[in-house]
Amino acid sequence: MKPHLPDEEKSSALEARPQVQPRRLASHHHRQFEVMGAHPAERGTWFTVWAPNARSVGVMGNFNDWQCVPLQRVDDGSGRWSGFVEGARAGHCYKFRIQDAWGHWMDKADPYAFRMEHPPGTASQIWDLSHEWGDGEWMRTRWQRQSHRSPISIYEVHLGSWQREEDGRFLNYRDIAQRLAVHCHNLGFTHVELMPVTEHPFYGSWGYQTTGYFAATSRYGTPQDLMAFVDTLHQQGIGVFLDWVPSHFPADPHALARFDGTALYEHEDPRLGFHPEWNSLIFNYGRYEVRDFLISNALFWLEKYHFDGLRVDAVASMLYLDYGRRHGEWIPNAQGGNQNHDAVRFLQDLNTSVYAQFPDVHMIAEESTAWPAVSRPVDWGGLGFGMKWNMGWMNDTLRYFSRPHFYRHWHGDDIRFSAVYAFHENFILPLSHDEVVYGKGSLLGRQPGDEWQRFAGLRNLYGAMWTHPGKKLLFMGGEFGQAEEWHHERTLDWHLWARPYHAGLARWVSDLNALYRCLPALHANDFDAEGFSWLPCERHENTILSLLRRGGPDDALVVAICNMTPEPRTALRVAMPEAGTWHELLNSDAAFYGGSGVGNLGRVQATAHPVGGWPASALVAVPPLGTVILSNRPIPTTALTLGDSHARQ
Repeated sequence: MKPHLPDEEKSSALEARPQVQPRRLASHHHRQFEVMGAHPAERGTWFTVWAPNARSVGVMGNFNDWQCVPLQRVDDGSGRWSGFVEGARAGHCYKFRIQDAWGHWMDKADPYAFRMEHPPGTASQIWDLSHEWGDGEWMRTRWQRQSHRSPISIYEVHLGSWQREEDGRFLNYRDIAQRLAVHCHNLGFTHVELMPVTEHPFYGSWGYQTTGYFAATSRYGTPQDLMAFVDTLHQQGIGVFLDWVPSHFPADPHALARFDGTALYEHEDPRLGFHPEWNSLIFNYGRYEVRDFLISNALFWLEKYHFDGLRVDAVASMLYLDYGRRHGEWIPNAQGGNQNHDAVRFLQDLNTSVYAQFPDVHMIAEESTAWPAVSRPVDWGGLGFGMKWNMGWMNDTLRYFSRPHFYRHWHGDDIRFSAVYAFHENFILPLSHDEVVYGKGSLLGRQPGDEWQRFAGLRNLYGAMWTHPGKKLLFMGGEFGQAEEWHHERTLDWHLWARPYHAGLARWVSDLNALYRCLPALHANDFDAEGFSWLPCERHENTILSLLRRGGPDDALVVAICNMTPEPRTALRVAMPEAGTWHELLNSDAAFYGGSGVGNLGRVQATAHPVGGWPASALVAVPPLGTVILSNRPIPTTALTLGDSHARQ
């Protein structure tokens, strides 16, 4: 880039260029993207940037051979600088050149840029976000598809490593969309969740170290390509959630860090403004302009890209001033506590603003502590999220399923404890990317025993998960038993689908999703204690889980029984809510899924033999490391994607 112009040359350049009447920069509360950044006009582009402590600000780009054109300070006390540059048009790269109060010059990317250069380039790009959408039917019915009483089964995806070209190059958003839509249809997932696609210079951060908050990463194409991605999935009846990171940002010198020479977006004091765990900077949520930047960004992705919700990353790190810090490394709040009141206010304002404009989307918290009322309304004293990841269930469940089978008898509380708090929040049960990285191994690799037992154990884990109250989330590769730990630099091991056990696991996930979607008992009361009860066995066994799921008063009842050991139970007497015929809808031990074929020949008969206070009971064959799902009504074989379970015995 060429050196900046001396001050006298800047003045001459400003006077020489055609004068254009400056735009009136209204407040645009929570919609700053409408005026900030670069906005093409008929003969050029308007540039606006917030740099209140700068001595001078200019813009430069390949539209003028990187010669700096001064911007004018807006005379309204906002700290914004603005100007019109003729000849600057969509596709041109640019940066802001900022002189701080001490006379030092910095070249900065635009915080509001709609597109950025492909990394390792760091310049912003002028861009027009127009797109002709074809998802009108989805948008009109989204409120029904995404209600709390609807089935929500989420497939979490990292776009760069799901699939690639044969030579290792990234696929375009449009190509991924076509393949992903087919895959989700075949497996029965209702939604996709994208790990962050905001621009990030370091690919190994998986997108969680964001530098371009308003820019879709150019690794996979243009903004319109990402819009087409969402559009394609919507037209196929699949929703799309986006991971969003308002908790911290990287200190890359071209981005937000000390943007005008001062701690503008972050805190000056590192005890408030630096995150030691991630070597990144923390937003100053007490500053109005920062809150407005972030809330505007959330609304931007929901409006311009039609995303169906945002999963907010690392909420716990926002709520606690001492998160990831040792004694003396943090500053207590005014009451001497560790709660970050500014962050609480921000999250409440964020969720209130989003739901006011988009009542049919979901705001989802990744929050790993016992902070109360995360998914309760703000006017009830909650944070206002629609749903929350159930990290307690995830940790307890994976710890239990990693134990050798023999020791599980002494750890029954691990697998049952989640029912104590299952309805305190609106929970999603997540088996996410975080559980298959950093030496943890794959979900399949963490199962004990020989190969058969590992696959049976993973099918059993999914059976317990899909029948447990809460919406579902599974990271890519889990659906077919990815053997190796996930790594962002390579694709999934798709060749494993040719192996019977892996293909059988995929069929099991597909049928679980199909059953989950067609039976209200498995989804309508995910957040209501009326929809769940434990069912006792005549002789209590810590390694047997038996539970009842209910929907509405006219819906079929569902009973699920899980055996956590490799020993089959051929005549286990289990309490039932009513006498009569109970149909075996699914059995994870069916040969069709790779099992040994232990089952109940399609049905069991419950008699008026009370057990544990329940009016009836039935003798059930529960297979080794298996899940059996029963209902008091049969369902059509067409309700399952691959046929009925009796045919698979």
